[in-house]
Amino acid sequence: MNPTTPDGRYFAVKGQLWRCTNPSLSEDVQERLVNDLMASRREAKAEKPSAEHGPLSTVRAKVQKAKVALGERGPASGSSRASGAGA
Repeated sequence: MNPTTPDGRYFAVKGQLWRCTNPSLSEDVQERLVNDLMASRREAKAEKPSAEHGPLSTVRAKVQKAKVALGERGPASGSSRASGAGA
């Protein structure tokens, strides 16, 4: 397991900070959001990159929405902020 910051919002890999799932999410909400994220990632993998980016863009937007809902992207909540953090 990678070390985390004291507030639990970031973990470190090779000196780089990455955003964790928001620790204030309830277990059932987190589980639902992770399921949504994984389903969207499977959809993205199944989409073949082509000249028409419409379907792939739509699926990537679903992944982004799930990551933001989990707190892994978008504005950081709480007082701890790290520049360059991302997931």
